[in-house]
Amino acid sequence: MIYTVTVNPALDYVLQLDKVITGEVNRTDDCQFLAGGKGINVSQILNQLKIENTAWGFVGGFTGQELVRQLNKKHIVSDFVQISDTTRVNVKIHAEKETEINSAGPQITEQEITAFKARLSDLNKGDIVVMSGSLTKGLGQDFYKDLLPTIKEAGAEFVVDTTGQALLDTLEFKPLVIKPNHHELADLFGVTFDSNEEMLTYAKKLLDMGAQNVMISMAKDGGYLVNKNGVYHAPGAKGTAINSVGAGDSMIAGFVGTYFETQDPVEAFKIGMACGAATAFTKDIAVKSQIDAVLPQIKVSEVK
Repeated sequence: MIYTVTVNPALDYVLQLDKVITGEVNRTDDCQFLAGGKGINVSQILNQLKIENTAWGFVGGFTGQELVRQLNKKHIVSDFVQISDTTRVNVKIHAEKETEINSAGPQITEQEITAFKARLSDLNKGDIVVMSGSLTKGLGQDFYKDLLPTIKEAGAEFVVDTTGQALLDTLEFKPLVIKPNHHELADLFGVTFDSNEEMLTYAKKLLDMGAQNVMISMAKDGGYLVNKNGVYHAPGAKGTAINSVGAGDSMIAGFVGTYFETQDPVEAFKIGMACGAATAFTKDIAVKSQIDAVLPQIKVSEVK
């Protein structure tokens, strides 16, 4: 089983209108509620790939009920901890410019944290836990890291989609894959890259520090996979990038889902690149037909 973790999900209230005039009454052309959250994005792609998964996290109140209803409509299986506070609402305004107003999120109690940690007793050898997205009130900055010993003791793999020191702190537990972009990779070591060769040298340092696979995303320039077996490159797919939100989540989902089924990191990298590009080329998280349309463009080669 793959478990996706979104500890601070949101009910996204998406408003469509031509333009926003501040200080005046604005009327929308369309509006809708959507279940939002980075782990939920991962689950959506896994469902498109027909890979079984369960969404974990915290939900509460009438907004939490609606979020779960939205997931049920998309046939995403969930097992959230019910909390006494209310799931946040994020406002997404699609006008002449895109504007987002994101809430901080609910307060999580110690009892609710304990109930979530009890979910980890369901883990078995070969399972994968994907943790991504912002933390919420009551969860310390080490929340994800504190889960890792239990996950590894169960024989499961994990992915924490984060950056900076929080990412470095996971490496001793040997994450299945990490996905810095080239700018984030440079920031991790406080350097700038003059060439791809130099960039790959630092990616290999992350292997030495514990990562099993390092995917480096470079937007339209494609990406690299670095692991103990070699270095692999895939040029960027051709298309018009209209949505950066969810592209990284889709890349992670494609990699994790394919690796779960094949144990082949190179094939997983290929599908991950296709999923990321497909989402970048659409207004929402990509569906299977869009992934399939991009996939023939993804040509992975070993870097000598």
